[in-house]
Amino acid sequence: MKDIYTLGIDVGSTASKCVMLKNGTEIVAKSLIGVGAGTSGPQRAIDEVLAAAGKTKEEMDYILATGYGRNSLLEIADKQMSELSCHARGAYFLFPEVHTVIDIGGQDVKVLHIDQGMMTNFQMNDKCAAGTGRFLDVMARVLEVKVSDLAELGAKSTKEVGISSTCTVFAESEVISQLAMATDKCDIINGIHRSVASRVVGLARRVGVQDQVVMTGGVAQNTGIVHALEEELGHTVHTSPLTQYNGALGAALFGWEKCSREQ
Repeated sequence: MKDIYTLGIDVGSTASKCVMLKNGTEIVAKSLIGVGAGTSGPQRAIDEVLAAAGKTKEEMDYILATGYGRNSLLEIADKQMSELSCHARGAYFLFPEVHTVIDIGGQDVKVLHIDQGMMTNFQMNDKCAAGTGRFLDVMARVLEVKVSDLAELGAKSTKEVGISSTCTVFAESEVISQLAMATDKCDIINGIHRSVASRVVGLARRVGVQDQVVMTGGVAQNTGIVHALEEELGHTVHTSPLTQYNGALGAALFGWEKCSREQ
């Protein structure tokens, strides 16, 4: 029987991700380019994943695009699909017991309720940058630290500093004020993490939080946010090394399911 190769492409606002699957179970290759919709990122991610697998586009049995910029791939992909469905499918593949998915992307926050791999309810904040990857980028810039160092620095905090504003602009002013008072950066960062968690939990409670809770998206790499969410939710929050690829993985899985039905 012929092997089936499917390609999932997740074109986000700040990054482009690809996952290639073989027979719906084996991840053959993956790629991530740090720029998203409206840039060369999606094509570069596709080129990179094909090169890593030693495959051509023509050898793909199905290509499915998802994410904020999915409609930019109309000529490349066989189908476009909502990132909500793809994140649900990817999380279910990685964590078969999942019921709640928290996805924090570059410019939005999504909380999904999953029942046997299917999304049954969701809440989404895409109107405001607060609590997103973009919010953390702004905070890191003001603090003059790298985004990748936020978790490590926040873990060194020794006292609570409240960052109460849910608006990025006002939160930035709060952080500047704290710096002017010579507040330790580590305490400020911990306060930022708790502020993000508080905002996300507000969304999550509207959906209803049920174990297993899984966090996806680039922000899931920040253990400070993960721990703050666990404290606020009262649930363990599971993450995977494939957290950033979750949407692309879900897209590749849907592509495989489509091929399987046609055989």
